[in-house]
Amino acid sequence: MRTKHILVVEDSDEDFETVRDAARRGGVSRPIVRALSGDECLRLLRGASRRRDALPALVLMDLNTPGDDGREALREIRGEPSLAALPLVVLSASANPRDLQFCYQQGANAYHVKPVEHAAHLLVLQQIFSYWLGSVVLPA
Repeated sequence: MRTKHILVVEDSDEDFETVRDAARRGGVSRPIVRALSGDECLRLLRGASRRRDALPALVLMDLNTPGDDGREALREIRGEPSLAALPLVVLSASANPRDLQFCYQQGANAYHVKPVEHAAHLLVLQQIFSYWLGSVVLPA
């Protein structure tokens, strides 16, 4: 069985590089696949759902992306039985309580506000990776 990847839904090049840096610093050896939008995320997941071992170990999702944003992608992911159990963590610049409530109501496993300061952003990502890839028993 091949190593499951991490799917990162992030349209910002700078924020995606921070994700890669945090993974490297945290010793994450899983491949990281990027989707630039909620649309692209859904295309990748729907294609992978045909082969269960092709689904990611973790989805890390920004809410504010072009096209169908992370909110719409989250709603659709949780509505599809083949994708509903995927561990999905929202990492968004939005601290709006409505976004937080929406994401948890739609089935997000966690919600983190993306820090503005680079070092704090790195730390949050390393904690996410440590918890979700090191402590939690993930679906097979």
